Formats: sequence, structure tokens, C-alpha cells
Amino acid sequence: MSSSKSILAQIADLVITVFTSSTSRSSEKTPGRTGVSAPDSAGHAQGSETVRIDPDRIKDLRVSYAPQKDGDPDAGEVIWTWVPYEENDGRGKDRPVLVIGRQSGTRVYAVRMTSKPHERDRDYLSIGSGGWDSQGRESWVDIEQLYSVHEQGMRREAAVLDRKRYDRVASALITRYGWAKG
Repeated sequence: MSSSKSILAQIADLVITVFTSSTSRSSEKTPGRTGVSAPDSAGHAQGSETVRIDPDRIKDLRVSYAPQKDGDPDAGEVIWTWVPYEENDGRGKDRPVLVIGRQSGTRVYAVRMTSKPHERDRDYLSIGSGGWDSQGRESWVDIEQLYSVHEQGMRREAAVLDRKRYDRVASALITRYGWAKG
């Protein structure tokens, strides 16, 4: 009996994922999507979840700068997505991340951002304030935490990080992990 419940639960999850995926996908192609929140499941629905990745295990990442305010996540853009907590227990929160490169046709690499000060912490780089934070607080990029963000997991584009600040982040990541500049 428990195996049939398991199969039924899996089918229900699949139906929900397909439904969420098709509605999310259709809204992505709508002009003017920038700044519009995606469905509540964006970033943590099965198949489109934002996933933390060990940056030391990624050898072929090309850190690039190619922002295009077109509704898709591009390197150099700050986007909002649901990010899992470090405990990886299913909890998380909606937060900004800086896209640093493309992983595949549907996924990008990103590093998380925070407004909590981290002076003298080698894992954080101050990038100042920007349009991603409505309160205008100074932001910090956590260069130790790398995420794979599915394009359907992006809740909204927030801002483009200017080239000078982006290059500082890129340089720190390339130096630390040996990634290539794209």
C-alpha cells in the first residue's frame, strides 16, 4: 500500500510540476515580464529549483558579462530567486543573486547576495548599493556559495550590475576557483 501511495504522490508531483512549468513558461514569453513576480513555486518547484553547488567541483565555468534586460537571467544581472538555507532542509528564502555565467540552455550559475555587513570576511565582497535593494543598503556578494538557477526559478530581474563592480566580483571568483573569463 505504501508503494502505491508513493507512486501516486510522485504522479501528483509530476502533474503539479508540469502545470507550474507550463504556466510559468507562458508568462516568461510575455513582453514586459521584468519586475513581475513568478508563481510562488519559482525556484523551489521540482525540476526548476535553485540548487547550491560546491564551487570547487566546477572546473568549466566561464565567468562572463552579458546583461540584457529581456526577462531572462543573464550574466551581470542581479535577479531574485528562492534560495535554500544552508541546512538544506527544504526551507529557504527569496533573495537576490548575481548571475555570473551560463550552465546550460535553461540554467545559470549565480552567487548569493546579502545586505548583512561582512567586513574583513574573505568569502564576501562589498559591491555597494543598487536597484536590487529598495532600501538602498550596501550589498555583499558571497563568493563561497554558488547556485544553479533554472530560468523558471527566476522570480524577477532586479538590476544590471555595472561592469566595473562586476569585474571585481569576476576577478575574485576567477582567482579563487581558476575559472575562465568568458
